[in-house]
Amino acid sequence: MNASGNKVSAAVVSSTHIETEQEKPPRHTRVIRIEVSPWTIVTLVLVTAGLWVFMRLLPVVLVLVGALMIVGALGPAVEWLEQRGARRATSIAIVFSMLFASTVLIFVLTIPELVSQVRSLIGMEPTLREGLAEWLAKYPLTASLADTMRNVQYDALIKSSAASVLVFFTVVVESVAYGVGAIFLALYMMLDRDRLRGALFAVVPRSHHIRLSRILVNLNTIVGGYIRGQAITCALMFTFMFILLTACGIPNALVIAVFGGLADVLPYIGIFLTMGPAVAAALPFGTIIVMVVLVLMFIYEEFESRVLVPIVYGRSLRLPSSVVLFSLIAGATLFGIIGALLALPVSATILMLIDKLRVELPGETEQAGDTEIRIEDEHSELEYTRRTEGMPAEEASAIAVEMSDIRKKAEG
Repeated sequence: MNASGNKVSAAVVSSTHIETEQEKPPRHTRVIRIEVSPWTIVTLVLVTAGLWVFMRLLPVVLVLVGALMIVGALGPAVEWLEQRGARRATSIAIVFSMLFASTVLIFVLTIPELVSQVRSLIGMEPTLREGLAEWLAKYPLTASLADTMRNVQYDALIKSSAASVLVFFTVVVESVAYGVGAIFLALYMMLDRDRLRGALFAVVPRSHHIRLSRILVNLNTIVGGYIRGQAITCALMFTFMFILLTACGIPNALVIAVFGGLADVLPYIGIFLTMGPAVAAALPFGTIIVMVVLVLMFIYEEFESRVLVPIVYGRSLRLPSSVVLFSLIAGATLFGIIGALLALPVSATILMLIDKLRVELPGETEQAGDTEIRIEDEHSELEYTRRTEGMPAEEASAIAVEMSDIRKKAEG
């Protein structure tokens, strides 16, 4: 009886367990759906198309950037003449005429001498090459290069580099054409300044005009300061090299100094292009002259990078040394020499936009000074709105720039 009862109980439990398993809902596989909104797709397409157009029109963009730099460099001179009663068109004509006349004068005074010294340098090439070979032969590490220097075959080099020379000549012609285009574009931009500025302000809400004008004023300061800084450092490099080479009795000092002054514009490789020709020209005059030129050039390069550059660019660009180094590396990596040349003004512009647009960075909290600037901006915007009520954008833009300029001078 007990055995049969246990069997019945087991059967009931088993049937209950089966019914329970059958009553459990079936397991469903978890499905993750990623939905992309139409606006996101449109944005990605527009960004991709914009980048493609930008890369295709990169030469045109560089011409525009060059024109803006010319405007920034010559703008203060034009404004100085305007403040003394000259009309804007007359001021522009005077500045560009002086620029053209000074350029022609420099070419007239230097080109014949440069041609003469280049011919003399070519005539001295065997002597220079033999001196370099003898200097290399003195040291075990470079002795193997001495025979290579003595046995250079120029015919083979010319034949092998003919295609490269043609490509280089094409690049030079294109660069000159783009440079001339940038000059004329800058001329037209300066002549049509009011209409261009009015068109820009017309597409921006009037409540943002003060902020836009402050950006334009600071951008003009950055560009002008960078161009003037480059001119100053290049002129100082030319002067130093010419005095040094002339004092050491090295011939062809003018052509080497001109080349060094122009090469000083280029970041990274400029130091090699300035020191290399100067040291090579000093080789035939003995070890002492070579060491004097090498050591003094190295000292001046250090002085320029440690003292001159911070003084010249520090006030206008306001970039820390780490940002300068990173900007030069990134610019050279992305766009080569042109990227390195534009790295500093672009970096300064980005930092300026973050400041003037009051972009809230993740790790930064608003300080008391920031609050005061924000309140002052609000007061300026209200004052500008009151003064320009009913005015067309072209006249209103002039008032906005005037207010921003006055405020910048007060802050300075």
